[in-house]
Amino acid sequence: MLIHPTLRMQSWGFVIGSTLFALGSAPFLSSLFGAALANVFFFAGSWFFTGAAFIQLILSGSATTSDSGKPAIRAVWLSAAVQLLGTILFNISTGSALHDLNVQGEMHLVWNPNAEGSIAFLVSSGLAVLILWRAKTYWAPRSTEWQSVWLNTFGSIAFGVSAVGSFILRDGNTLDPNMANIGTFVGALFFLFASAVFLGKSTRPVSAMAESV
Repeated sequence: MLIHPTLRMQSWGFVIGSTLFALGSAPFLSSLFGAALANVFFFAGSWFFTGAAFIQLILSGSATTSDSGKPAIRAVWLSAAVQLLGTILFNISTGSALHDLNVQGEMHLVWNPNAEGSIAFLVSSGLAVLILWRAKTYWAPRSTEWQSVWLNTFGSIAFGVSAVGSFILRDGNTLDPNMANIGTFVGALFFLFASAVFLGKSTRPVSAMAESV
């Protein structure tokens, strides 16, 4: 049996994952659900992220190309690969949060992978913006790819803010729970919108941006 990944599959994976993250961190709802259920939402959402990121890596094409006769890594592939790494780190972080851990465990198994995953998302988004810049499509608001790249970038920044707010203090509390929750919620919404723009398409978008580097 063969499975043929599509852009629509990728988009739905990110949309569902983002929705679960948004539910787990939504103002009022997160308090209503409680920490345990919110962590279940995050853990489930992280796996939808990973599945979608894996599809995105497949759809990004080959890892290398030839540049003046010399092998070179394609930035669009590298961006997808770094994003996949980030989602795997979120799998570790959200999965560890389901267990009762001491302060050291919270720091090493929950916060560290969360922070590293957020950095990976930022690097991935930075590469995507660089691709736009190299392709001279840094201002193309009618392009769904342009919209998706910038929405993803804002989402990555929000997740980075969330990681700072969720820093584990020595007493086991987080640095700023509100910053952590709001950052996660806002980031999840940006990621949701970034993927939703492609829901009407069934194949990978082909453009100068995707093919040039």
